Amino acid sequence: MSSIATKKGDGGQTSLTGGVRVSKSSIRVDAYGTVDEANSAMGFARSICEDADLRERTKLIQRELFKVGSAIATPPEKRKGEPPLNAAMIEALTDQVHQLEAIDGMLSDWSIPGEHAAAAAYDVARTVCRRAERCVVRLIDAGEIVDPDVLPYLNRLSDLLWLFGRKLELDAGVSGSLREANSKTGARWSRAW
Repeated sequence: MSSIATKKGDGGQTSLTGGVRVSKSSIRVDAYGTVDEANSAMGFARSICEDADLRERTKLIQRELFKVGSAIATPPEKRKGEPPLNAAMIEALTDQVHQLEAIDGMLSDWSIPGEHAAAAAYDVARTVCRRAERCVVRLIDAGEIVDPDVLPYLNRLSDLLWLFGRKLELDAGVSGSLREANSKTGARWSRAW
């Protein structure tokens, strides 16, 4: 059996899908590495979540995140076959967002993470997902080709992760509403940054 310790990365390089060697500081490596980090954060959130439905939804999305990482890690010239992402995957996330938003009592305000442990873990996953999204934008801004479904997928996912946290808080009877804590009223505004 071969070892995971190949020593090939000891000089600061890694291989993209297809064998192309690049610096570990490459913005492409940073982007798919941050998607991997988001997946790990989601795994932690799932491991402490008591809601069986949200655990199952999270696990399915974690499987999809491997496809997102692959879409980023594969240079355009090395792509073969169908792209790993598609519009149906984004639509499925959008449907979940709409489903959770329709729940009576769901927070529609800025939230302060930390009122509920699993909700806070989903907030950490959301912020890592947003960072992954920013990494992909930097990759595109640098002129690199990226599967066009990657950005909408990550954007929708971060919205959904925010809602997972709020659902857990709602079910636990706690609120992390920023306005409530500050005794402020007024129009509700963006929730997932």
